[in-house]
Amino acid sequence: MPQLTSSLDLPASAAAYAPRMSNDENRSNGPSGPSTSVITKVKPKTKRPNLYRVLILNDDYTPMEFVVLVLEKFFNKDIEAATKIMLHVHHHGIGECGVFTYEIAETKVTQVMDFARKHQHPLQCVMEKK
Repeated sequence: MPQLTSSLDLPASAAAYAPRMSNDENRSNGPSGPSTSVITKVKPKTKRPNLYRVLILNDDYTPMEFVVLVLEKFFNKDIEAATKIMLHVHHHGIGECGVFTYEIAETKVTQVMDFARKHQHPLQCVMEKK
């Protein structure tokens, strides 16, 4: 049985006649194979969510201390910031408690309204798109 030899085992003159693939043929999986291409991934642009202002409205019945308590409890304001907002509401009829995404603003409005009703105050809290 004859032994198979590689082109490395052949004498130099025989190795020169061994078929070789060109670089183009090697890269493209043969002379008629698919060519190599670069695929770029398109990164989708994300849109920032809409923001909403949560506002407290002035009324003649809700105590100022209760408004300060609401601002501290639901909007994490310190006593000074809460008092400043409360006075703004008292003098101008409306005051901003914070700016949030829709879901958070809606939750805060509901929490404030429920808390005010539970304590029998007519305090109004609303949200508006910024």
